[in-house]
Amino acid sequence: MAKRWSDLDPRARKAILVVGAIDGALKTVALIDLKRRTAEEVRGSRKAWAAALTFVNSAGVLPVVYFVRGRRTTG
Repeated sequence: MAKRWSDLDPRARKAILVVGAIDGALKTVALIDLKRRTAEEVRGSRKAWAAALTFVNSAGVLPVVYFVRGRRTTG
């Protein structure tokens, strides 16, 4: 049976909130970066990246993957 929020240890609740906030911030920054780039500057479909960044719960992993592998370097 799943625990209720009130049943969790205060440290666990704080950790969940911190990870959620970090994930939200990373997704926001990644989506802003994605919007500012042209299609040639992104590996793969910009729409697919946007959908994945918006809807996939990744605990911060997917935005990091976007920054490391999803962007093409210019120059």
